[in-house]
Amino acid sequence: MWLTGRLVPDHKTIADFRKDNGRAIRQVCVRFVALCRAMGLLTEASVAIDGSKFKAVNNRDKNFTRAKMERRVTQIEESVARYLQQLDTADRQEPSEALKTKTSRLKEKIAKLKEQMQHLEKLRVQMLAAPDQQISLTDPDARSMATSGRGSGVVGYNVQVAVDIKHHLIITHEVTNVGTDRSQLSSVATQAKATLQAEKLEAVADRGYFSSEEILACDNAGITVTLPKPMTSGIIAKGRFGKQDFRYVAEEDVYICPAGERLPYRYTNEENGLVLRRYWTNACQGCAIKQTCTSGKERRITRWEHEHVLEAVQRRLDEHPEKMRQRRETVEHPFGTIKARMGATHFLMKTLPRVAAEMALHVLAYNMTRVMSIMGVRTFMAAMRA
Repeated sequence: MWLTGRLVPDHKTIADFRKDNGRAIRQVCVRFVALCRAMGLLTEASVAIDGSKFKAVNNRDKNFTRAKMERRVTQIEESVARYLQQLDTADRQEPSEALKTKTSRLKEKIAKLKEQMQHLEKLRVQMLAAPDQQISLTDPDARSMATSGRGSGVVGYNVQVAVDIKHHLIITHEVTNVGTDRSQLSSVATQAKATLQAEKLEAVADRGYFSSEEILACDNAGITVTLPKPMTSGIIAKGRFGKQDFRYVAEEDVYICPAGERLPYRYTNEENGLVLRRYWTNACQGCAIKQTCTSGKERRITRWEHEHVLEAVQRRLDEHPEKMRQRRETVEHPFGTIKARMGATHFLMKTLPRVAAEMALHVLAYNMTRVMSIMGVRTFMAAMRA
């Protein structure tokens, strides 16, 4: 403001600046994190990872999925049928000026609905040709995503961040149009590890990131992750024993069931790219607690070939349950701050590369204000000059 003599740029100038300098903006964001590391603010290789949905410049009515398209077609067909029935009723009545007006209005509505059907048919062809069978008319890269609220959703982007545990600085971020977090863990954690230039990294995330392949990829990259496993099995809900009630004895490669019986290894097969080992015993038929275990002939246990990696994750969670609270206190604060600053409109740019540049500006602003709070403005400016 001082250098420009309080000259205020036009909104179009600001918009063009964001649009034309996206790559440079993203690089400045990365360089600032490197500056934070040089100032000694990122000494601990420990991060919390999370994702949040940000609204795009795309109304929900301008986004079409297969289910939404079918619902809209059904609604139009029902409306056409209702108007045709009203026309049939009008034809059986005595003609009058009011009736002619009503009939004319109904025919106009039917004509408009038929135009909408033709338009939807063209959109259906485009939608089915898309890789994920979804199209957005205003921002072609935006996608419909479910949110935590029941029956709610947003057309937008899924922003992934890794936040420093100590100072709550955003280490790395990534804008995606993938609606779930399951496939994001290793990518975000690996980027954070590279940014911190650390040999090892500790990362904590929520249950939405739980994926056997992603956890294994992190383990191979020297990243220790802690996160809970989602309870997707209906066995526990039915009051039966879960897999965690069966104890694995590695030396003998057997499972011990709650009744004390041994479940030896039987065979190995592959499902969805995972090598799985199967265990069961024939003693289930005469077991006194069979009803609280299985409704089949025997209870079978499946073990992934890298199950020990998942067991290590569970042990870390059992030993340090406070990490889940720490994750929530660390990573949800930046998202709340950024969304409050963005306002109700959220993203203003369109398409993934430009939205990524806009997000980089928000992350840069958040990190700068965070450093000012930690160090003070004068110390921060002196460090930047140095």
